[in-house]
Amino acid sequence: MDESGGSGQPRSGTDEATERHGEQRASSAPAAGATRSGPERPEHPTGPTPPTAAPGTSEAAPSPDRPHDPTDSARGAATHSDPSSGAEDGAEAPGASSDQAEAPAGSGSGSSDEAGSSAQDALHGPSAGAHPHPEPEHPRTLAHSGTGTGTGKAQPPRRGREPGGGLLMGRPFGVPVYVAPSWFLVAALITWVFGGQLDRVLPELGALRYLVSLFFAVAFYASVLVHELAHTVAALRFKLPVRRIQLQFFGGVSEIEKEAETPGREFVLSFVGPLLSLVLSGLFYLAMLAVEPGTVPGVLLAGLMISNLIVAAFNLLPGLPLDGGRMLRAVVWKITGRPMSGTIAAAWVGRALAVSVLIGLPLLTQSGALGATQDNVGGMDTVTDALLAAILAAIIWTGAGNSLRMARLREHLPELRARSLTRRAVPVETSTPLSEALRRANEAGARALVVVDADGEPLSLVREAAIVGVPEHRRPWVAVSGLAQDLTDGMRVSAELAGEALLDTLRATPATEYLVVEDSGEIYGVLSAADVERAFVKAMARPS
Repeated sequence: MDESGGSGQPRSGTDEATERHGEQRASSAPAAGATRSGPERPEHPTGPTPPTAAPGTSEAAPSPDRPHDPTDSARGAATHSDPSSGAEDGAEAPGASSDQAEAPAGSGSGSSDEAGSSAQDALHGPSAGAHPHPEPEHPRTLAHSGTGTGTGKAQPPRRGREPGGGLLMGRPFGVPVYVAPSWFLVAALITWVFGGQLDRVLPELGALRYLVSLFFAVAFYASVLVHELAHTVAALRFKLPVRRIQLQFFGGVSEIEKEAETPGREFVLSFVGPLLSLVLSGLFYLAMLAVEPGTVPGVLLAGLMISNLIVAAFNLLPGLPLDGGRMLRAVVWKITGRPMSGTIAAAWVGRALAVSVLIGLPLLTQSGALGATQDNVGGMDTVTDALLAAILAAIIWTGAGNSLRMARLREHLPELRARSLTRRAVPVETSTPLSEALRRANEAGARALVVVDADGEPLSLVREAAIVGVPEHRRPWVAVSGLAQDLTDGMRVSAELAGEALLDTLRATPATEYLVVEDSGEIYGVLSAADVERAFVKAMARPS
């Protein structure tokens, strides 16, 4: 990349001090410093549903408000809920924005054959020897580059909107709590199944048993919310941002956007959820002792005690994505000193646990170990138990695999460096014709244009999509200022940014291009969001 002065003579931004060519550098505002670490999302899904409820899918439907993200395929850990309160981690790449920069009026379509063919040789990327570091892939001409789709429209990163995912119930501790549509389905199932059990225990209730069952469903999910709030409070105590809490079919999900910094904090963060469920179970037991057995309060308290005990015990199983798996991961992390080792160990235990659930749950039910008698076990019950086991096993297996993928991604994220992804740039004044600007860039082996004032201060960045939209015969009469996007503070990024800090900075200010500056404020070059996205996808595909 180039840092340029008023002389218009660029230099390679990666040659550091060895290749300065003696030219002046244009200065800019001080570089943006590294921001907080990017959004890893350890989740703490809680469940399973009480034994009175029929099984169902635990997938949380993705919110339509969420931006497209190249990690969506690998972010099951960040978007799925499972019958545990284990956490998964995810990291987002710059997503595609729907706000595309348009070419100036009368400049023609960016995808027209005329514009594409005439722009093909307007500006060539530098040769392999021009940079000590590799240029971003697809070193096409500036006028013919973009997202790699042939449309010439670079898609900027975009900050996700307020997380949705259902009905907003409140914001305890400043964290939004949503009830997913699937919760109403599980509430209906709990009401129906638990109502049938009440008919055998308290037949005198009649139709009122369904109202009592509905109250039980709401009270049980209130207990799940307390479990999730325990994770949330611990995360906030450790300065970890929490995106939202969502109550779903199989329980709850706490979306924590960063991973704990130490194994000790990871252990505490994972343990507090099951601990609170155990405390609730004990409180319900003490309350049950104070009421008369065989009454509505007694039956409700007994059901809530058993349900919270099951939630705590299940979540303490030592396999990802359960809370117990997170605790096992923290222990192995502490012993080995490597978070990845802990993730691998806990993920494989989680997969073994998934197989055990698939095979063992139906066998336990058939044997009567879970309280069912041979008279009560019929053909439909057998099918239901097998379906429940298959769903739970699939969720646990998938969550464990997602944990491995996210851990691998975290290992590769430091490879995303603004300095190595930045394009060489040349400075041009506002009145410079596009054809002249492209000629200068072509001579310098640059792939970006920075519009500067008479003192060399950067004012704006010329958009690739706008260049493509200008036919070659119009370029001598089109000034670069008409194709540029004014610089904002968020569009100035530090050349030292890397990994999650880089992704977080780009998401904070959506744009197609960013001005990269040194800590001293000197121009280093231009960073394209499309280049970052390609590098992100490549890092995801690279094996550990």
